[in-house]
Amino acid sequence: MLAAAEAGPLDDLQRARLEWLRARLVFAQVRGSEAPGLLLDAAHRLAPLAAALARDTLLEAVGAAIFAGRLSAGPGPREVAEAARAGPSPSTPPRMVDVLLDSMAGRIIDGYAVGADALRRALHAVRQAQRSGARDADRRWLWLAFRVTPEPVASELWDDDAWHELAVGAVGLARAAGALAVLPMALTYQACFQLLTGEFGTAATLIDEATAISEAAGGVPMMYTSLVLGAWWGQESQALDLIETTSEEVRARGEGRSLGLAAYATALLYNGLGRYDAALAAANRACQYEDLRIYGSALAELIEAAAHGGQPAAAAAALDDLTERTRASGTEWALGIGACSRALLSEDQAADALYQQAIEHLGHCRITVHLARARLLYGEWLRRRNRRQERRTQLASAYEVFSRAGADGFAERARRELMATGEPVRKRTVGALDELTSQEAQIARLARDGDTNPEIAAQLFISPRTVELHLGNVFSKLGVSSRRHLRSALSPPQQPGARLP
Repeated sequence: MLAAAEAGPLDDLQRARLEWLRARLVFAQVRGSEAPGLLLDAAHRLAPLAAALARDTLLEAVGAAIFAGRLSAGPGPREVAEAARAGPSPSTPPRMVDVLLDSMAGRIIDGYAVGADALRRALHAVRQAQRSGARDADRRWLWLAFRVTPEPVASELWDDDAWHELAVGAVGLARAAGALAVLPMALTYQACFQLLTGEFGTAATLIDEATAISEAAGGVPMMYTSLVLGAWWGQESQALDLIETTSEEVRARGEGRSLGLAAYATALLYNGLGRYDAALAAANRACQYEDLRIYGSALAELIEAAAHGGQPAAAAAALDDLTERTRASGTEWALGIGACSRALLSEDQAADALYQQAIEHLGHCRITVHLARARLLYGEWLRRRNRRQERRTQLASAYEVFSRAGADGFAERARRELMATGEPVRKRTVGALDELTSQEAQIARLARDGDTNPEIAAQLFISPRTVELHLGNVFSKLGVSSRRHLRSALSPPQQPGARLP
């Protein structure tokens, strides 16, 4: 269609719009190193002809540059952000896209501590628009908040409530509009959030749906959450195979942010397995480039690995950077991560108080896997000081969360610590639910949540008959006879605001 349009008579604005559409198509299909330059060129061409559309394109160019990251063959995030500041002025009053563009440019140019306030304003604007039921003309900017930034602004700010609200809302909007370029991203962001709440099965279901949609629409599947989920599962060979395969694919197309994520996932995997030298090497690779959202998480992995691996200087340098970010964020999640990281490098009384602060902060947010990690670290610290009863309480709580979620590496680490205290602990046994294939588990959870066979089929791009056949296998493996029994056979979905005891 673009080629046919290009063959016809076009005025300057039409030709500029054609370049914009072609650049957007390249980004939607590949998310590689070519897209930032194409989008920035299109924005420059549009600037004297359609200022508002030029700013729209600049926002897309920022997102494309973030995706390209360390592999960018053209303009990087800072160059695009500077072009945005020097470009057309925002509308009066500012549109949502103007707020998003200015906040992202500020975050990239001015740094985290200064840019955090602008990000919060943008986050507030997007949440308000979503809550008010934005008009169809405005919905594109709700989607754009997910499409052009690798993860919602909420995750960069460690704001779990906003992340949950925006991810669920974006999935709903994208489904209603049939926006196949946006839905896989929205599903992926929701999956990552479910992973952090310990709902690994739900995360896997969302990942599978996102992959099916991307493949059906001719796009590139988003592997971000798959890499992190594999690391949390803790099965070394499988996780490393996925990380290596994905790294080769993204390197070939120039999607550098995924290389940062692959390094972060490797560090997470090895910290869970207690192999701190390998974790530190991977975390250092992740921190060589400041990928938004990934960098802060990688700093925390680096600190844990360096503290356990006898590299206090490396841990201290990373802690300074992380502390600046967590304090500027100020959320319970951020403050919990910061306190736990400081505890790793502190002396006895200070460390004790910081571990308790971390558990208190993380206990007031939804991020259960990091609450369990704080309890694990505190339990390890207590065991070294022979505080028997306290350490068992913390380690048992961590083990229960990791074991229930399926975080086998961290669960085994907690189990070994408990065994060292004289506490007998059995390894998690494989149940009937583990025998389901990935698609069977996905269909089972959708059926549990009330979706009909045609609704499941539409989401997964299969026939209702195929859904029926899969459900028959599910019933047989789980030992149930109907859909109404799935709720008792499958763990219920986590309720918003749920807290660990």
